[in-house]
Amino acid sequence: MTSPSKKTAATPSAKPAIIVRNSPVHGRGVFATRNIPADTFLIEYEGERISDKEASKRHGLDPENPYHTFFFSLESGKMIDGGVDGSDARWINHACEPNCEAREEKKRVNIYSLRDIKRGEELNYDYGLVVEDKQTKALKKAYECRCGAETCRHTMLAPPEKKKAKKKTKAKKSKKD
Repeated sequence: MTSPSKKTAATPSAKPAIIVRNSPVHGRGVFATRNIPADTFLIEYEGERISDKEASKRHGLDPENPYHTFFFSLESGKMIDGGVDGSDARWINHACEPNCEAREEKKRVNIYSLRDIKRGEELNYDYGLVVEDKQTKALKKAYECRCGAETCRHTMLAPPEKKKAKKKTKAKKSKKD
């Protein structure tokens, strides 16, 4: 999956660079087992590939936590449901000041470090969740962020796109005298 030119956090003979354990941020989390340099491939986000329609059917099935899913949207419009046959990447928590990012490469989602990550540090990326509904206080609360960063948006939702101001042009009328 990785080319020789890419830095990778794990090799076949090496101890894995990440481990899943309880997180102080939320539920389970993924942590570095050693120092990881910037721009290092960490893990692929894996799971069952489903349609948006199927994701809609599956969303909110847990009455205890109806907004929690392991869905990852692909550019093709398909979704990865990390809750079905998913990798440990599904446990990476959201943060508004992330140390990792997800990159879609050849129809796969790979997680890379954005900066040097210290041993014991929790991995995170900005989920940037996009919803079709208006971002009300209640919706933002349902997708509450707990990262604690100075610049925390307090929600895992992507900031709404600003509507482009429509230029009002008035037709000029010429008067004939």
